[in-house]
Amino acid sequence: MVSRSLNLILRGTEFVFVLIIMSLIGNVIAMAFAGNPALINYDMFVAAFAMLSLFYLIFIAFNDSFMGHPIFPVILDLLNVIFLFCAAVAMAAELHVHSCSNDTYTLHNHLTNGANDRAGRCREEQAATAFLWFTWALWTVSLVFSFLDARGGGVNLRGPLRRGGGRPAMSQV
Repeated sequence: MVSRSLNLILRGTEFVFVLIIMSLIGNVIAMAFAGNPALINYDMFVAAFAMLSLFYLIFIAFNDSFMGHPIFPVILDLLNVIFLFCAAVAMAAELHVHSCSNDTYTLHNHLTNGANDRAGRCREEQAATAFLWFTWALWTVSLVFSFLDARGGGVNLRGPLRRGGGRPAMSQV
């Protein structure tokens, strides 16, 4: 069992980081004059999904009786780890990490082009990428803690164990 205070600190830090990601991506969306690439919309989906997950996960961190089943936090943490990893890798791959002062780069990159302030949009996307990676690392730790809590809470994640070499005893036949 992971201590409640450690779990709350971890979830609170995740909440702050997801809020920062949501605000950065929201500002990128708001400053666009010709629509946004699908990756920007996916990043906002990831932030919204993580925020909705955190409302439930922070609530059950305070009171375990509302959990329902101990596997629910593991599933939510696993989905968030996968979504955040995909968003972080895609943003890093599409941005190509050039200087945001380079007008040629910001003009020809489909993520940075699309706003009047291309350098500002570029910097916000780079900051969002960094926070996506930090949040992914935090959520990976949360996944490990949720998995350990689920195993300690009586959830059999391996299936039934057979004793005696896998053959039924005569009394079971």
